[in-house]
Amino acid sequence: MRGQRIKTRKRNIAAPLDPSSFSDAIVQIYLDNAGDLELVAKSIESSDLNFSRYGDTFFEVVFIGVRTQPGTIKPEEEGERHPYSLIDCAAQREAILPYVLFIQKTLRRRPFLIKSLENVMRKFLQSLEFFEENERQKLAIFTALAFSQKLSGLPPETVFQPLLKDNLVAKGIVLSFITEFFKEYLKENSLDDLIALLKKGKMEDNLLEFFPSGKRTSEALSEHFTKEGLTSLVEYNSKKMFEVKLKEIKSTLTTMINEEAEISEVTEVVKQQVKDAKFPDIEVVRMLWDVLMEAVQWSGKNQQQNSNSALRQVNAWAGLMNAFCTSGKLELELIYKVQTQCYEDAKLMKLFPEIIRSLYDQDVLAEDTILLWFRKGSNQKGRQSFVKALEPFVKWLEEAEEEE
Repeated sequence: MRGQRIKTRKRNIAAPLDPSSFSDAIVQIYLDNAGDLELVAKSIESSDLNFSRYGDTFFEVVFIGVRTQPGTIKPEEEGERHPYSLIDCAAQREAILPYVLFIQKTLRRRPFLIKSLENVMRKFLQSLEFFEENERQKLAIFTALAFSQKLSGLPPETVFQPLLKDNLVAKGIVLSFITEFFKEYLKENSLDDLIALLKKGKMEDNLLEFFPSGKRTSEALSEHFTKEGLTSLVEYNSKKMFEVKLKEIKSTLTTMINEEAEISEVTEVVKQQVKDAKFPDIEVVRMLWDVLMEAVQWSGKNQQQNSNSALRQVNAWAGLMNAFCTSGKLELELIYKVQTQCYEDAKLMKLFPEIIRSLYDQDVLAEDTILLWFRKGSNQKGRQSFVKALEPFVKWLEEAEEEE
């Protein structure tokens, strides 16, 4: 038994929790250094305070100057407050940026505090109604600058998701906050950067969720952000909404074509969806052609079989195209669409004159429109070869015109 070591059980002796004393110590550091963040950072660095245990308390003191009561943003009734916090400074970028850099420096030295920053930000954002309007503005500017500076520990979902509390949205508080955020962020970042941020926060398709329920329309969004000078965001949302509605109409149309529904029925359904979506006529013509060609069965053993399939599709659904090509301008747009696809798709390259002839025979394209395209068409994609390929048909048209 000699020399045998007796194993003893180690006990984890935890010091009693005392966040109040920790808060007082941080407040005192601010007071001793008159709020100079560089000096505060140095004093914190040399201190032996237990940041790993009281990380949340630390950020509360940074943001509002004092520790808050559990579950609220109300200051503790006991304990001193310092007047150099984020919500005490001016609501300007120049005044708030030093706080972002101060936190960034702190996180580099104590990366374990990242979770605490996330906790405190989430709590404050969920409690925006308890802050004054100018305090909310400062938090919005801070958040925008934090993302601009790529402050670690602040995932986009930490910011955007807590904002979507029904009561905050209903009061317009969220819209006011996010508008200030957008304006500040876009001062030094591109719209693409903002969209990427929204995407990470799962909000790029849901801008209307920031609006009170009674104002969740594209018109309200456009009016609000245009008034705030955020026209690029309005344009992005319009494009996004257009893409969503286009996808819906395409899906409906594809299903009806595959099910070989009656042309009259398809026409009515598409007209209603187009009306509801307020789709421009030109976009409708482009979309119809795309869907018709996508629905072609391109499974032929040779080029001729594929060509026959495409022409059958054109002839079968010419009535649908005719219902929407209601002017020379729209007919010309259809020719441009056919021209572009025949130029870009090898399967259709040699089919251009036959498609145009078929659309003419089915009364979708008028003679004047075809001649206008032949003589003055502005789309240059493959134009030289297509004009040459269409010459015999155009010559026939001109001769028929002379005989009449």
